[in-house]
Amino acid sequence: MTAALLLSASAFAADKIEFWTFSMKPKFTPYYETLVRNYEAANPNVKVEWVDFPWDIIQTKLVTRIVAGTPPALVNLNVPWADEFARDGLLAPVDQLLADARPRYLASTLQDLTFNGKTYGFPMYSNVAVIAYNTQIFKAAGIPHAPRDLDEQLLFARQIAARTGKAGLCPALSKIDGLMMQQGLAVIANGKAVFNSPGHVALIRKLAETYKAGGLLKDALFAEDNFPAAIDAYKGGRLGMLLAPPTAVKRIESDAKDIYAITDVAPAPLGPTGIADGGWLIHYAVPKNVDAKLLPAIGKFARYLTNDANQLAFAKQASVYPAMAQAANDPFFTTVPPNAGAAEKAVAAGAVSMPHSHTLYVAGITDYDELRRYLVKAVEAGVTGKQDIQQALDQAVAIWNKKLATQRNQ
Repeated sequence: MTAALLLSASAFAADKIEFWTFSMKPKFTPYYETLVRNYEAANPNVKVEWVDFPWDIIQTKLVTRIVAGTPPALVNLNVPWADEFARDGLLAPVDQLLADARPRYLASTLQDLTFNGKTYGFPMYSNVAVIAYNTQIFKAAGIPHAPRDLDEQLLFARQIAARTGKAGLCPALSKIDGLMMQQGLAVIANGKAVFNSPGHVALIRKLAETYKAGGLLKDALFAEDNFPAAIDAYKGGRLGMLLAPPTAVKRIESDAKDIYAITDVAPAPLGPTGIADGGWLIHYAVPKNVDAKLLPAIGKFARYLTNDANQLAFAKQASVYPAMAQAANDPFFTTVPPNAGAAEKAVAAGAVSMPHSHTLYVAGITDYDELRRYLVKAVEAGVTGKQDIQQALDQAVAIWNKKLATQRNQ
């Protein structure tokens, strides 16, 4: 009798699925608690535990648990983190676990998570930039429409400076590598830095000409995060165009109603690559050494976590864009109501670009942030006229290639 009871109890023992997010508490606590409660009610043989860590410690916590042999079933990561963990053999591919849900994700999001032919995550949400522009400044500068490519952005910025004395644009030049890639200019090719080509020099020269003409906002132009300076200048009427996610337009509405009243919005230009600016994909990855017997249950729960309904509910609360195609095409994002203001237009403008959103970064490089700093310093020297552009880029390429060669030989 006792043996039969034990057998019966083990047959109904619940699978435990522990999943991690970063920096979701307390704002999204009701969302996740409801999600877990609903899943457990529909799957009584599964016990789900949600754990949230601050974004700056989740990687350390994850490595510790993987090394200890007790990893969570799923963990929130961004694409650069996933690339690094996959290279170090700390993540499991999820191609089989995606199952028949794979075609329902936006193709661009799965491409972001595919390394060496294998997919390493269930896409959840991303973002994209739009162009908010001051129609009064545009009118004063004689500009008839929103810019349609980077050349027009820079041309309009110079025109604004010449005719109004104000800055036109504040690009995030600390992320110049992403801008290069969006413009179809490789940063690394065949394991070597190549950002000193004639095409790269021409790009930096355009930026330098616009800087010299006063078209670029000089406040924190090369800072790691120049967005605070850019939005403050826009809200103060000192900047003609702001490249930012749609949530920034809501901030303008709340902080500077006079500027908001003369703001219009357009999708950010895709550039020659067809890639939208501002993408930053967040997903759920499966760590290495998860109990193999749990994988079917993990896959089912991950598909639930990232299905259309749950992505849509989260995206509406978080002001981001879903990675599922059906959810991304929901009227909430695509429909512009009559008499819409700039904030509503921004949401729809972002939805136009979302299928083209990619996380732009250079994969597979150790200590990449350190290398990028050398690139940014070279670009700063060239843009500000402190050094010849070709010379500055040549010097940075030499530093990169010396360090890359050392990595290859390790």
